[in-house]
Amino acid sequence: MLRSDDGYYEEDSAWAIVASTFPHLFTSHERRAAERTIKDNRPDAWEAISGTILGSGESYEKDRRAFEQTHADDWIVISAISSSHQKGFVECVATSGGRRGAGTEERRFLVPSCKYEVGRFGFVVDPERHHVCGGPSDFIG
Repeated sequence: MLRSDDGYYEEDSAWAIVASTFPHLFTSHERRAAERTIKDNRPDAWEAISGTILGSGESYEKDRRAFEQTHADDWIVISAISSSHQKGFVECVATSGGRRGAGTEERRFLVPSCKYEVGRFGFVVDPERHHVCGGPSDFIG
């Protein structure tokens, strides 16, 4: 399940496959890092191989998928800038589900600076509290 089709294993995350396959060539620290890397990046393979289901907080990729599923229809910020037009606010461009690309509807929102904290996978706009911004923009020079 972890084998590379082309036989090459890049250094960012695929190295962990090599470390897991040949554990005797790696230190205990490296083996623990490899396990964490595989759980974070290849959770489906990890679960199939280990027979263990990863819970919330045990895999970056699984947590990202859960976030995207939970917020698929919410406005998620894709770009933000401090507003010079509305002091104390952040001007945010958001799209439904954080999607990007041609034809994707974008809306601008004003969020109080003290409330704008980007989470692990982005900032979710609350349309009840964060108002659509239609006036002057710091995104437009």
